[in-house]
Amino acid sequence: MDRPLKIGTLSYAMLFQTIGGLQIQVLETIEAMRRAGHDMRLIDPARERFVDFDLLHVFSVAAGNHTIVGQASWLDVPVVLSPLVSRWTPSLARRARLLDRLAGRLTGWELTTNYRWMHSGLHTADHCVALGERERQMILDAFDVPPSRVSVVPNGIPARFFQPDPEAALARFGLEPGFVLCVASVDSHKNQLGLARALEGSGRPLVLVGECMPANQALLKEVLAVPGTRHLGSLPHDDPILPGLMAAASVMCLTSWSEVMPLAVLEAMAAGTPAVLTRHHGMDVGTMRGVLREVDPRSSREIAEAVAALAGSPPSAAQCRAAVAHLSWDTVAGKLCDVYATVVAGKGARRGGARGG
Repeated sequence: MDRPLKIGTLSYAMLFQTIGGLQIQVLETIEAMRRAGHDMRLIDPARERFVDFDLLHVFSVAAGNHTIVGQASWLDVPVVLSPLVSRWTPSLARRARLLDRLAGRLTGWELTTNYRWMHSGLHTADHCVALGERERQMILDAFDVPPSRVSVVPNGIPARFFQPDPEAALARFGLEPGFVLCVASVDSHKNQLGLARALEGSGRPLVLVGECMPANQALLKEVLAVPGTRHLGSLPHDDPILPGLMAAASVMCLTSWSEVMPLAVLEAMAAGTPAVLTRHHGMDVGTMRGVLREVDPRSSREIAEAVAALAGSPPSAAQCRAAVAHLSWDTVAGKLCDVYATVVAGKGARRGGARGG
């Protein structure tokens, strides 16, 4: 990129009412792009105009975000979209298209489905950024987006996770090494109850870290009723105690119903800890063989066996770190700069061609 860009970042309206993986992805991307010399920031579409930015980067194709992409396109502002799709297969897409056509015809097209909204956002954006090859393939197969319009740029890992202090974390919370850790907001989608039940009687304490909204307090109470389970509450992502907790754990578990590219799993491996992850994800795991196990989140047996295998014969901390050593937010920023430059140049060329015609 031969000049700094002014980049607007946004997603669905309620995104920052809680803090989780997507929120951290957005904030870390902004900071990395600023270090790369670009003016990237969250924008308020109620007070700022899209046309005042060189480019928009929209995170998530869900929650009505296709309207953001459509408005920017109508204003001729370049749009890069991080779709964050998971669990979409060609067969599911066929059923979704059938239901969409049926709903449309029965209601005179007054009613359309979430699939149509997602399809619209993916096809209207100038370029899509998948977090891994699995997600890219879902976008191609389930939504028919041309391959040339989808690039892979993974999430990154802050440097502090490669330099944890487990002793400080153990002392702060009065923990003994070797517990199983789950870092995620407390929610039925994250499946903490299934994880707790899978580990019950194993002799391995389960420590939960993550925000619990008022609507999920009953779920948390049910999880904590499982013997050996403890909730430490929410920790700021930049709290140095978090890498230490990950390093002190024997295994990091994220047995959600689905994930795209979960930052907590990558960060745990950077801290030297192996991970158990739902098999329903979009992450490339080629470098993670031996330090990560995928499980069916519905199977207590699979979860328990995977935890036992990694805790009983653990890979070394060096092996875990090596599996994710190639991931950093500055590397992410470099790859995104290439995508942004191509999109902005392409939009400019099309504008020039239109004027020339």
